[in-house]
Amino acid sequence: MVRYVHHQLATIVEVGVAMAVTAPVVFGVRGLPHAESGKVVSLLAVLGASALFGLMAISIRSHRLGGEKRDFESAVALTDPETILPDPRESMRRSFDGSFVAFVALSCLVFGLLWGPWGIGWAVVFIPERIVKGVYVSFWERRHGVLLWRGRVEEQPLGKGQFLYSSPRNTMPG
Repeated sequence: MVRYVHHQLATIVEVGVAMAVTAPVVFGVRGLPHAESGKVVSLLAVLGASALFGLMAISIRSHRLGGEKRDFESAVALTDPETILPDPRESMRRSFDGSFVAFVALSCLVFGLLWGPWGIGWAVVFIPERIVKGVYVSFWERRHGVLLWRGRVEEQPLGKGQFLYSSPRNTMPG
């Protein structure tokens, strides 16, 4: 079990780590990228589109269109949060996915070496979407007075991908 907000933040860190690992290799082989206005504008347009898709994902109820709003609204309460939930640090640690870092790093390396140093920039498409989702869910949690969790709980087999919620008091130590 991990908090949904922690999952979104961890993805941002994962992308940053992957780019930080591949940038020295790509820049060492292909050289530093030159500030070309067309590429900068294209990158900003992609970032804006990513943020827009993130906003659409949390605003739309339809799963066919990639919406997650219905998932938030249909979240089910945890029956025994004290025994199931990890502490906040453990939730953040569990949110970090090394295989995603390897995928992004490898693809950044390939794109950077094939298309030039600007190729590693493709990975930033994940960042605005995850920031938008994380901020929205943070406000959603505050508005509803709960914490939103993702993951599987054996005692509550409601299907894969079911969101669960708990009271913020259950996760605080003491």
